[in-house]
Amino acid sequence: MSMSDQALVELAFTMLERSYVPYSKFPVGAALECADGSVFTGCNVENAAYGSTICAERTALVKAVSEGHRDFVRLAVVGNSEDYCWPCGSCRQMLYEFAPDLTVLVARANHEFVRLSLGRDLLPYGFGPLSLTQQEKS
Repeated sequence: MSMSDQALVELAFTMLERSYVPYSKFPVGAALECADGSVFTGCNVENAAYGSTICAERTALVKAVSEGHRDFVRLAVVGNSEDYCWPCGSCRQMLYEFAPDLTVLVARANHEFVRLSLGRDLLPYGFGPLSLTQQEKS
């Protein structure tokens, strides 16, 4: 049985302390749940060459894919900010590649969160594998 939304959010919060954020000082944590119930966590890891920085969401995604998982159902993204810690465009695109219907729980520092759909709310009209298939048929 999968964990509650709140439990997934709390797991993501445990990743804040592992973030490597010497430049932005903005730690982010993530917890990605697979269809089989397994969960992969991630934190953001910054780099002096800023473009080499990887977000918490992509860290969790890459960990999961590298372990053979590609069927994702929920993601929690959290930060220590007053506003919700929204996934960046790169993370939305990477997640859309595998799970356009992903449920995304976006939290703020007080542990309150909102529940959204990746494809419907965060990346409507997203470009993914099906977009390439449709192009080939034209």
